[in-house]
Amino acid sequence: MKTTQSPHKVVILCGGLGTRLREETEFRPKPLVEIGSRPILWHIMKLYGHHGFRDFVLCLGYRGNMIKDYFLNYEAMSNDFTIALGRRSEITYHGAHQEQNFRVTLADTGPATMTGGRIKRIERYVDDETFMVTYGDGVADLDIGALVDFHHAHGRLATVTTVRPVSRFGILEVQEDGEVRSFAEKPRGDGWINAGFFVFQRQVFEYLDGEECVLEREPLERLAREGQLMAFRHPGFFYAMDTYREYNALNELWARGEAPWKVWD
Repeated sequence: MKTTQSPHKVVILCGGLGTRLREETEFRPKPLVEIGSRPILWHIMKLYGHHGFRDFVLCLGYRGNMIKDYFLNYEAMSNDFTIALGRRSEITYHGAHQEQNFRVTLADTGPATMTGGRIKRIERYVDDETFMVTYGDGVADLDIGALVDFHHAHGRLATVTTVRPVSRFGILEVQEDGEVRSFAEKPRGDGWINAGFFVFQRQVFEYLDGEECVLEREPLERLAREGQLMAFRHPGFFYAMDTYREYNALNELWARGEAPWKVWD
């Protein structure tokens, strides 16, 4: 559902090296690796935009200038246009893309800064008591409005979205004599894992300190110890593009028109 809450800012971590996807990230940052003909970053932003959240802060690092170039050229690459050359140069765009009301702040957060440090560096761009954070490499059919409503309802400082992990391998129940009693191809596990898609109160900035601060270590561990971290369980689709195999899988889903994360029109 689309949220009725105020349009909180969405912070997207875009600075990692993406070393496990070296086939694609050697020459470009992972958020610009494409699913179909669009960067995965575009897919993530479209999900948030569909739910009414269109004010973004991108934490740049590795090859961040390429992400800046992508947005600086977005109008020209997304529309037909007429350009008048010469001393009185002028560009007229024809038509309108669906991202007309997106606002994007692009912030350099250092080439080797860790996740918590990157978020700390963009504190000045967050002017609301509540803000969201996600990674620049994961897609989901997540109801962002329900996530935000859940966060405001429980009143704690932080919410993390969790999903059940899917095994990469088939799971067999085998008897002592070797008989296979059951076989499940890539079943979901019993536990819950971090899928990102966080919602934070401003006070979380006080838990972040320095370039070496890893959000997923001391800050979240401390929030959990203090009873300030809640989990929003997402039973639907989630997929992180960490390897070339996962890159291919997401592109195959998109090519077949079976991308569960495409919730926008």
